[in-house]
Amino acid sequence: MNFDFSDDQRMLRDHARRFLSERSGPAQVRAVLEGEQSYDAGLWKGMGELGWMGTALPEEFGGLGLGQVELCVIAEEIGRALAPTPFSSTVYLAANAILLAGSEEQKRERLTALAAGETIATLALTEGNGAATAAALQTRYADGRISGSKTPVADGDIADLAVVVAKGAGGPVLCLVDLTGEGVRRETLGTIDPTRSHATISFDNAPAELLGDGGDQWALLEQVMDRAAILFAFEQIGGAQACLEMACDYAKERYAFGRPIGSFQAVKHKLADIYMKTELARSNAYFGAWALSTGAAELPVAAAAARVAGSEAFNFAAAENIQTHGGMGFTWELDCHMYYRRAKLLALALGSQKRWKDRLIDRLEQRNAA
Repeated sequence: MNFDFSDDQRMLRDHARRFLSERSGPAQVRAVLEGEQSYDAGLWKGMGELGWMGTALPEEFGGLGLGQVELCVIAEEIGRALAPTPFSSTVYLAANAILLAGSEEQKRERLTALAAGETIATLALTEGNGAATAAALQTRYADGRISGSKTPVADGDIADLAVVVAKGAGGPVLCLVDLTGEGVRRETLGTIDPTRSHATISFDNAPAELLGDGGDQWALLEQVMDRAAILFAFEQIGGAQACLEMACDYAKERYAFGRPIGSFQAVKHKLADIYMKTELARSNAYFGAWALSTGAAELPVAAAAARVAGSEAFNFAAAENIQTHGGMGFTWELDCHMYYRRAKLLALALGSQKRWKDRLIDRLEQRNAA
């Protein structure tokens, strides 16, 4: 198996990096962080014009039909630039849920709008009770209506559409809910990273449409989460790599006792540790991308491993980047804290690291037993 990118994929990466360096630099990210807007609407429009939302979606549903590896390439650059857009909620979660569980008619109608960037969507799963399991579901669906509450929901305050996980008559179901329609109330939540907004969404007998046949779709949801885990891992290694580069640049420029601080062994060790964890996470993410693109049986294990390694690498890199910058690293004026915020947020985006470590152990045990 080849874990390297092709020439076309490298070209896509370079183009994405140039675009994001111009449209999602520190100044643009900081404008969202300090402003009243929940995301950069201009950047989102530009992504839509480039067709990024439809990268891995079939052409028959308005996508580019490129593939999952190409989407991973874009995800890494989005993580590197801290792009303040609802890309992950719309593409990694909602679009994958509709693609896996939806009927042909639902795919044609919904995915076409998502691919064009005309619709912002999200996945509403957790209910603030600390557990994301079928048994913990309190939100209920019956007779085309849904009632309950979901919190926190990523980009829930700006999304037009939500794929909601609810308890149906025969078990968990996935439903499509128009968040601008009747019976829906939203409340924006404060988080550590305001450039990726979250909300509490309450449903009071709101109209809902079952995805697909409406059967027990928890297994499909697990597939969606595995796909998203790998894509989030690429965002995390993009952010970790940016932190490593920031720390290295500062260590070369900052002098102490007449020499660059990067020449001191303690600082060298910090930078080497960031590099080691980032490359370990990259290896796991690449393996995940291969499993995702080929539909390999290793996908569940690869997804959990990529998720754990990506979270650990980005958290570590963001914290050590601040330490390398010393007292200045903690200040609002430097950009270090923006990466620290995103690292903490992404580490919880699909559930805690402990949860994914448990999933990894369980899946390894199941594989070995088989």
